[in-house]
Amino acid sequence: MLRTTIAVVPLLPILPHCSFSRTVSTKMSSTQSPIKLPRFVSVEDSGISSLTKPDDGIKFSLVSYNILAQAYVKSSLFPHSPPSHLKWKARSQAILTVLKNLGADFLCLQEVDEYNSFYKGNMERNGYSSTYIQRSGQKRDGCGIFYKHHIAELVLEEIIDYNDLVDSIQEGKVLGVDIQYDKEATANKDPGSKNGSKSTGTQDRGDPNDPRVRLKRDCVGLIAAFKLKNPSQNVVIVANTHIYWDPDWADVKLAQAKYLLSRLARFKKLVSDMFDCAPSLILAGDFNSTPGDKVYQYLTSGNSSSPPAFDALEDLPIPLCSVYASTRGEPPFTNYTPGFTGTLDYIFFSPSDHIQPVSFLELPEPESSDINGGLPNFNHPSDHLPIGAEFVISQEQIP
Repeated sequence: MLRTTIAVVPLLPILPHCSFSRTVSTKMSSTQSPIKLPRFVSVEDSGISSLTKPDDGIKFSLVSYNILAQAYVKSSLFPHSPPSHLKWKARSQAILTVLKNLGADFLCLQEVDEYNSFYKGNMERNGYSSTYIQRSGQKRDGCGIFYKHHIAELVLEEIIDYNDLVDSIQEGKVLGVDIQYDKEATANKDPGSKNGSKSTGTQDRGDPNDPRVRLKRDCVGLIAAFKLKNPSQNVVIVANTHIYWDPDWADVKLAQAKYLLSRLARFKKLVSDMFDCAPSLILAGDFNSTPGDKVYQYLTSGNSSSPPAFDALEDLPIPLCSVYASTRGEPPFTNYTPGFTGTLDYIFFSPSDHIQPVSFLELPEPESSDINGGLPNFNHPSDHLPIGAEFVISQEQIP
């Protein structure tokens, strides 16, 4: 589905987004405890890690964050979490505080429920406009892109509904991926996992041997083109998605990843033709895939059966690099619970678009006291951690 937004607005200069480190005092039990908020850390040896001159390029920041939908918050799924921090009143305000203090120009959020009743209005009061797509079926959460309206103007957007893959099945394959049920892997699954409890079991959704049943997972994504409000009016494409969770359904996840990139390539060409430009592209989200698995390999190399290799970037519809992998290395985790600890969230950028990350959002170390016992907790209102980066569009791309 294609949605366009055309508006006439005055152009304002982009101010440099400075690195920050702040602490706020919040009450827990009867004592005051400082909460350290993450800061953007400059990339060493980037050559432009500090921007103070207008001819250094156009700089903006983006954060991706699975905020944990309240619909999935149950004490039985998070027995390690303080009950008071699982309640909507506390969590909603804590999430809002995190988003406000991150101060990113773009926010790609996953598992957003209560969009119309809470997030849309509250974020508007903090200077953000937004666009949102709810998941298919009976799911209450979805993906949202929030952007500072004095920084960027939304000019075009498309919705991705991965259920559309059902219409692409040919002889049990979709985009070259064999869609088939691994009965042994599913039989060995831990039924108590959080993600497993989020989705209706395969026994309630039809025969998992049927590719049509397998592909209908009610997952979505959102692609949007923004015109930056700087004198050059650079166009940036931002995509946000949440890939299916089940680690045993790798075929479905890979099909979704391939569909996503094919749609991104088509959208990028549309934007290029419509606005006569060479747009930069950033893809963010919860990919429910760990570094090195098939989805990650495909997104970073175009080859789902071999390790990522930068010389294989041409195999992709759009070549992509991971922000963290290309700077500090992928973090040990972005999701942290007693049942699962690992990296599932990523920000990718297309290195051929004269865009590069000049800083990344820091994440806690495994021994950090603020994550002790697992998330969510007093310090972190979601079981995921926010990730982010500051980008610069080089002068070569500026008209």
